[in-house]
Parts: sequence; structure tokens; C-alpha cells
Amino acid sequence: MFTAGVDLAAEPKGTAAAVIEWSAETAVIRELHLGVSDDVIVDVAGRVNKMGIDCALGWPKEFIQFLTAQQSLHAKKIDFDGGMDWRRRLAYRETDRHVRSVTGRWPLSVATDRLGLTAMRCAGLLSKVSASGITIDRTGAGLVAEVYPGAALRLWGFDTTGYRVSEHKREELLKLICDEAPWLDLGDHRIVMVKSCDAFDAVIAALATYAVETGRYVKPTGQQRKFAQTEGWIALPQGTLGELILGSSALA
Repeated sequence: MFTAGVDLAAEPKGTAAAVIEWSAETAVIRELHLGVSDDVIVDVAGRVNKMGIDCALGWPKEFIQFLTAQQSLHAKKIDFDGGMDWRRRLAYRETDRHVRSVTGRWPLSVATDRLGLTAMRCAGLLSKVSASGITIDRTGAGLVAEVYPGAALRLWGFDTTGYRVSEHKREELLKLICDEAPWLDLGDHRIVMVKSCDAFDAVIAALATYAVETGRYVKPTGQQRKFAQTEGWIALPQGTLGELILGSSALA
């Protein structure tokens, strides 16, 4: 079994992709790319069992409704609340609120933060993947799932303070990860994971994607699923990192 993780940025610079091969006893990093274009990601998507992308797969439903209604502002009498609670409702997706309730932290808002530019690229990327014959399901039930490497690490019990900006922190964190998951074979990729936070997150995304593929993640409820179908759903892993390899013999 192969899983891929993509740490997506608005441009190829800052985008990384990792591919991990899973067996009953090991998980081997087979590929780790930096400066990744859409074409490379589409190619990888066609070669793996599951791909996790660290980016919002859609926008808040109520934000889209607001934009649509706002276009008619001068033609109709439309009363927009404008208050903070109302703005926060428009800014975050149902999955963002779920992540906040589970982790205590808000993800970036795809509607109001710089993540929007990356999400625009992601929308184009998903259309290219779809054009290759792969069905896209924003709930994560298809080939592509939305993952959140930082949240996955915290749910697995790791301290993520400063790891995105410090090579020293990434080196320490990687050692703890390998201690927890001795079955993870980094191959020749340890150095680039320490040097590049994008490469590091791509590998974590590929690990989290395996949790999704094997059903060890928090699935949307019936009501949440209605939102997830258009907004996307951040698949938060369940259990520990060390437990990921358990049961892989039946899935390899």
C-alpha cells in the first residue's frame, strides 16, 4: 500500500510531496519532492492508494451564500449582521469548528486568511486530478483526503512548538517520532526533513493519510457530512502514531 502527503502552498515553491510504502512491519519513505508542480501531484495521485493534502478543499457554505447575496446588495434590501459572531460563522467551515472543539485551536480560515490563495490552487489541482479519471470526494471518502499535519502531531502526543521555523526543533521532533514509530524508515530523507518544514509536513501528511485509509480517523457525522461534501473535512487521526502499523498486514 502507498500513501502520499502533500504540503501545498500557493506556488510550487513551498510545496512538498511525500510517498510512503506500507507493509506489515515497516513504512518506507519512497519519494520526497520539493518545489512540486501540479503535474507532479497529479502523477503521484495516480500511483497511490490514498493522498492527503494539507489545504482546505472548499470554502464555508455560509461564506459562499454571503458572497452571492452581497452581489445583490444594491438591488435588494439585504440586512447583513456585520458583528463578530456573524463574521466568525462565515469565516470558518464546519470542519474547522470540529477541529477547534477537538484540539483547542482554530485552523487558518480559508475565507479570511492567506490560505485562500493556496485553496484556489488546490481547487485547480483537484480539477486536474478529477480530469485524470479520479473521483474527488471532499469528505475524504475517495482518493483525496484533507489532512492537518500540525494537529495530527499534537493528537499523537507531540509538542509542535516552533517546529515549522526551527531546524533544531524539527530534528528533536523527528527523533521522538522515530522513537515512537521505530517501523518508520526515513531512508536518505532525514536531512531534507530537518532542513525543510515543507518536506517534514509532507511526510507527516502521508502518515496521517494512512490513518484515514485504514479507518482510524474522526469521520463526519450525518449533519457534518452534509457540510463536508462541499466544504471539505479535516481528517483527524485517532490512536497513537505507534499504533498505525497495527493491522497493516491485512491491508498491504
